[in-house]
Amino acid sequence: YFFGRAMEGFFASYIGEVGFLAFYVGAIVVAILPTYLKNQDNPRYRSLGASGAVSAVLFAFILLQPWTTILVFFIPLPAILYAIGFVCFSIYMGKRGGDNINHSAHLWGAVYGVVVTLAIEPRVFEAFLQQLGNPRFM
Repeated sequence: YFFGRAMEGFFASYIGEVGFLAFYVGAIVVAILPTYLKNQDNPRYRSLGASGAVSAVLFAFILLQPWTTILVFFIPLPAILYAIGFVCFSIYMGKRGGDNINHSAHLWGAVYGVVVTLAIEPRVFEAFLQQLGNPRFM
């Protein structure tokens, strides 16, 4: 919710009023696709949700504002540190398994968010690197 509004404006300015919706729906599809292909012959496998799309929005936002404070269980963290921790945790939990959460969708959603944002506006990458070089905490 907090970063979604900022990203809605960003995508609307580049790809029109339905740009954010298209980005979000595309993220749902792309995030679930690898897991679907891996489990398409497994009738017991179930996966549902939009968490991959939420990851896409969050990681697109982190490209724009890497030092923004994100509260994680009421603990303030710079967004870029949250992103690193989120990726590490998702990889670990995806390999560990057993919790009925599609961590792969979170990772693919994050990748989608970064790739699509950079495809729409490549200058975001240079701005991201500049911001990383000038940390502003909390």
